[in-house]
Amino acid sequence: MLIQTLVVTAIIITAYALAKWRHLSVELSLLIATVAGALGGSIFRTPEIREIPRHLVEGSFTYLDVILVFFTATLFITIVQESGGVNFAVRQAVIRFSRNRFLALFLLMIIVLIPGALTGAGSVSLLVVGAPVAMAMKGLGVSEKKIPAILFILAGLAAAAPPVNIWAMVLCAGTAIPYVGFELPLGLPVLVLGTLTIIVLGGRRREEGSLEVFLEKTRCHPAMNWFRLLTPFLVFFALVIAYRLWPFSFPILGLPLEFLLASLVALALSPVRLNLIRVASATVSKLLPLLAIMVIVGMLQQVMAASGVKGLISYSVLIIPLGLLFCLLPLIIPASEGVLTYGGAAIIGIPLVWYLNSLGYHATLVISGLSLLWPLGDGLPPTALIGRLSLMVSGYEGKYWNFLKQTWIPWLIITATGMLMIIFSGRLRFLVIG
Repeated sequence: MLIQTLVVTAIIITAYALAKWRHLSVELSLLIATVAGALGGSIFRTPEIREIPRHLVEGSFTYLDVILVFFTATLFITIVQESGGVNFAVRQAVIRFSRNRFLALFLLMIIVLIPGALTGAGSVSLLVVGAPVAMAMKGLGVSEKKIPAILFILAGLAAAAPPVNIWAMVLCAGTAIPYVGFELPLGLPVLVLGTLTIIVLGGRRREEGSLEVFLEKTRCHPAMNWFRLLTPFLVFFALVIAYRLWPFSFPILGLPLEFLLASLVALALSPVRLNLIRVASATVSKLLPLLAIMVIVGMLQQVMAASGVKGLISYSVLIIPLGLLFCLLPLIIPASEGVLTYGGAAIIGIPLVWYLNSLGYHATLVISGLSLLWPLGDGLPPTALIGRLSLMVSGYEGKYWNFLKQTWIPWLIITATGMLMIIFSGRLRFLVIG
């Protein structure tokens, strides 16, 4: 049985490596590895893998709830962007607080965090607000080589922030842990680490900025105002909080429906006439690679569980001495994200959470700590999704590794914070509410 499982594991790894060698996308590479693993498990008669189509179909629905959250949240943010709300918020933050540079940068940080926090994708933050925020930072005198580094770190923190954290959702779905109580364990570190990032990388004025150029390039509809911008967000957060305040009288709508209702409010208040079907189609097109990743990761997880590979990985984690495991996590977790994106959470994260939980570590805080480490891997090859987008939206034309070197201080601080949350999770359980 062990030999059969090792052979299937080797088939999956080889298929993925060959696909990447042929310069295929991460989605296609994972799909090829999944199908190869299913065929290998069938040929070598590993347990429960005989019905390949059933496993592939069942696996594709594993993260259906996450996909619905992903789509509806991004639709909401896209409507806000198309209505001119993003440019309005960035302009107002810079115009009103340009004399207090730190406060202006802090507000720009919040603007970057919000789209990623609501959608679970740092890439959405960069695509929606990256370009205007980059121009605003340049106008405030932030060095051009520091701007993509700031955007990369903030976009990663945005993906880790509540209420939507895809890594945490994947881990909770795979370990049967309710996705509740992450507001403080994730929200507080994200705000503190984001603030430290803008202090370290953008605290000193390195260049003379020109706010006039920024204001000229970031125009918004004259009818846009704070009421039109903030009301949809207030509706969303009111719906999220309502069933917690009145648990026996207010229905649990779920995040997808809450985002959808907030989207309708944003659409109704938009000063620009928007076609909902067109915006929804554009949202699906923009999210297609990320949605495909979630479908394929579910299929891969199902195949690995049925073929015994998942159990082998779990066993491999269990036999690693705890001290050595803690030393390896700062390397393994980001590397798994760089190679497998969200697949790393399903393949490595689930057995890791089981193991640490069995030793008495608090599962919610362990997941929160790991969720701070995974976004760092989005700057590592071969995927480097957030890293490449940070360069694109900021207009940085230098070498990629020169950009990545700028992030080393926030990278170390985030790594230390995540590891401390994991190691001392038992003492930090007071942060978990709900």
